[in-house]
Amino acid sequence: MSRPATPTTNSANAKKVGQYVLLLILTLLVLGPFILGLWTSLMPTADISKGALWSSHISLDNYVTAITTTPMLRYLLNSLVISTITMLFQVLLCSISAYAFVFLEFKYRKQLFMLFLITMMLPFEAEVIPNFSTVRSMGLLNHYAAMVIPFLTAAFGTFMLRQSFMQMPIELKEAADIEGLSHLQFYWRLALPYTKVSLMTLAAYSFLSSWNQYLWPMLTTFSDNFRPVQDGLRQLQGQESFNNWGMIQASAAIVVIPTLIILFVGQHYFKAGLNEGAVK
Repeated sequence: MSRPATPTTNSANAKKVGQYVLLLILTLLVLGPFILGLWTSLMPTADISKGALWSSHISLDNYVTAITTTPMLRYLLNSLVISTITMLFQVLLCSISAYAFVFLEFKYRKQLFMLFLITMMLPFEAEVIPNFSTVRSMGLLNHYAAMVIPFLTAAFGTFMLRQSFMQMPIELKEAADIEGLSHLQFYWRLALPYTKVSLMTLAAYSFLSSWNQYLWPMLTTFSDNFRPVQDGLRQLQGQESFNNWGMIQASAAIVVIPTLIILFVGQHYFKAGLNEGAVK
């Protein structure tokens, strides 16, 4: 005979159901606008203008129009080039500086690291005018370099990777010294593989931050040859020919797709790293 459910069991089940209901509501709140925008991108502009939530003419025409009649592909290429170069340099330079702060002994090491942390407290808006004056004096306006050089490294990335390097067993470094490995060999063969999860996290963060930039590209780019997608969308929406709301939604959806891919790939590596850590 089965035992009757105890009040404690019923309370636990009710609590679990409440948690799932809350998670479902939060999921709908987060994904609702995205799903609505994606659905709207498939509807004709005439139906969108009427405020209709349903249309019998669902198609990919808005996506075809956005790709064929606007410089959307050029904007995507520009953002891809800028974000990829920025991501690679940030991962490389931040990992090197973090390695130096952990494994190299030099004078004023702690003080220099504190200076790194202080730069994290400065808002980006406070750096716009000095950076703009610098790239203008170098003749880099309206060029990929203007959107890459100011972001070649990041104090946050150095801080995060420094914390990861500090978690490495000291015996690992001692064994490498006994084997005669140089700093470069230890950095490349052991330090980077050990902090793979942190590197992937920084890469995803760097790529998305560069991809979603708006203010800086608006100040430093003046032509479609170098405009990234965020500034490109703003430019297109200011044109009379871009009053097609279906095409606006389709363009916005196209811009979001690469970021979703990066998030899914980064989440895969992050989970893999957690599983490896649990096994260890």
